[in-house]
Amino acid sequence: MINEMTVNEAIRRANEILPGRPAPDGQEDPRWQAIIAVGEFVRTEPEAVWKFVERWGKHANEDLRTAIATCLLEHLFEYHFDLIFPRVERQVSRSARFTETLRLCWKFGQAKKPRNAARIDRLLKERHKLTRR
Repeated sequence: MINEMTVNEAIRRANEILPGRPAPDGQEDPRWQAIIAVGEFVRTEPEAVWKFVERWGKHANEDLRTAIATCLLEHLFEYHFDLIFPRVERQVSRSARFTETLRLCWKFGQAKKPRNAARIDRLLKERHKLTRR
């Protein structure tokens, strides 16, 4: 099914069920499955995926932000670091929740390069200092 979908269809389907509620423990969460479907387009459609991340990455629901971080944002960084990082900086400067989404990301691919990893770490450290004031 995912292979036959376009990025816009995947995003539309995800938007139809989000924010939703987490599935009960031990059950498959349709929200996560929808976000994973959007993630299939990280490499080929980073602009569309970014717009989705930008919308949902600052939502009040922590589980939803975790899905956005681990299924989408960290993989956008993995393949499109230079494109995405300036946008993340802007969102972090505007939203503590988006900062928490970023904090949940692991570093893969391009984000794991020392210079890029340092940029992420520095951004999080700066934001932490601002929130402690």
